[in-house]
Amino acid sequence: MSFSVRILGTGAAIPTLKRNASSQLVICQQRHILIDCGEGTQIQMRKHKVKFQRIQLILISHLHGDHVLGLPGLIGTMQLLGRTKPLTIIGPKGIEALLDTFFKLAGLHVSFPIHFQALENKQSGIIYEDKCIEIKTFPLRHRIPTYGFRINEKPGKRHLNKEAFDKTGVSVSYIEKLTSGQDIVDNQGVVVKYKDVTDPPSPTKSYAYCSDTSYFPELVEHIKNVDLLYHEATFTEKLIDRAKETYHSTAKQAALIAQQAEAKRLILGHFSARYDNAEEHLKEASEVHSHVFTPEDGAYFLV
Repeated sequence: MSFSVRILGTGAAIPTLKRNASSQLVICQQRHILIDCGEGTQIQMRKHKVKFQRIQLILISHLHGDHVLGLPGLIGTMQLLGRTKPLTIIGPKGIEALLDTFFKLAGLHVSFPIHFQALENKQSGIIYEDKCIEIKTFPLRHRIPTYGFRINEKPGKRHLNKEAFDKTGVSVSYIEKLTSGQDIVDNQGVVVKYKDVTDPPSPTKSYAYCSDTSYFPELVEHIKNVDLLYHEATFTEKLIDRAKETYHSTAKQAALIAQQAEAKRLILGHFSARYDNAEEHLKEASEVHSHVFTPEDGAYFLV
C-alpha cells in the first residue's frame, strides 16, 4: 500500500453537489503529493480524512480556476494550523505571482517556506527526484499552458534470501552491501556474490495524470506502459465538436490514448456538469480499453 491515489474531485469547470472540482492526493513511498487544487478541495480533504500538514508537494496542471482556486485557502489553513515545514509548489509560470497577489491583497503573511518551481515553454522531463521517486512533466494541449505529470517509483533494494545468506557464514554487517547489489569479500577472504543470496527488488509502479487536454497522441510517449492513468473525459462522442472547441477530450479519445500507451488501467474524470452520471462515458471507453473506471469523488485506487 505504498502507492495510492485518492480522487478528491471528478468534476469539470462547474462543481456540482455530486462532483467537486479537480484535485487528487497521491501517496507514493510516504511522499504526500496533491495534484491540482480546485475550489472545495479543503472540504474534500476533511471528508476523506486527508491530513493537510502531511502534504509536501503540490503539482498544478494549469491556471484555470477549477484546478487552482482552492490553493490560497489551503495555504491559509496550513498557516492557521501552525505549519512550519516547507511546501513545494510546481506549476505553470505565473503560479507564484497569482498566490503572492492574493496574499498581499488579503494581508496574509505566510510564515512557513514555500518553494515555487515554474514550468514553461512546453517543458518536459524530470521536475522532482529523490531516492525513492521521480516525477516527470510533459505538455498537454489546452487553451492555456497545461502540463501532465507522471510519478514513478524507483527500484528498491534487493530482498535478502536468508537461507542462502546464512549458508555463507559471513557477518550480517555485509547485508546492506549485498541487498544494494554489490558483491563482497569478507575478512577471511570469502567471496559472496549478491545474486546468490538476494532476490530482485519488488516491481516498481507508475501513475500518470493528464488533466485538461484535447485528443493529443503526442503525449503517449510520456505515459508509455504506465500502471494507472488518469485522463480527462469531459464529454462523450455525442459532443465531440464541443470537445474540440473547448480543447477537451471525449471518453473514447481518453481510452484511445490509454490503448496507444498500453496503460494497464484507466481512470476517467473531469466530467461535465451536464451529465447526471458517467454511465455513457464508461460504456464508450470500455469499447476501446478493457480496464476503465469512472469514479465518484473520494474513490481510492492502489497503483
